[in-house]
Amino acid sequence: MKIAIIKYNAGNTQSVIFALNRLGIEPILTEDFEELKSADKVIFPGVGEASTTMKHLKELHLNELIPDLKQPVLGICLGMQLMCNHSEENDTDCLGIFDAPVVKFKSEDYKIPHMGWNNLVEADNELFRTLPDDHMYFVHSYYVPVSEYTIAKTDYINNFSAAIKKDNFYAVQFHPEKSGAQGAQILKNFIEL
Repeated sequence: MKIAIIKYNAGNTQSVIFALNRLGIEPILTEDFEELKSADKVIFPGVGEASTTMKHLKELHLNELIPDLKQPVLGICLGMQLMCNHSEENDTDCLGIFDAPVVKFKSEDYKIPHMGWNNLVEADNELFRTLPDDHMYFVHSYYVPVSEYTIAKTDYINNFSAAIKKDNFYAVQFHPEKSGAQGAQILKNFIEL
């Protein structure tokens, strides 16, 4: 099975590679269109800032490729946010796979960014089969509100989408690669879709 990780100007790819290696998977890290189109599964990770990252995706024309991928695709953190329509982070137009906004947490009582472990609520999807625990590791200041695409929620300041799905596109706000055994199980479940 060929697992491709999209190579672009975003941190975090090495953590995802190590997490897959621990599952016995040797992924490829690539920006090549043919390799991405021919992969069995594609992972779109991300740590960084929305507008800079979208600019880099456009330079590589990956903004045209990603929405047209037909195999299962998993967006992680910024990867999830960039799959949406628009981010409040520097007023950024994103890929538009999900008809949903990305908004900034607003609170005088809570620390922003939301950083640390939080549990999933109403996690009802094959991605969450047989989890040993429902706590995942989050690091983010922006979130996707709950919508028709939501397949798991988390509560921090307010309820938000911890995971979303549309057709062959899955996305999680948390970092499965940093979430211990339960994160490894989510990656395994994705690979086995």
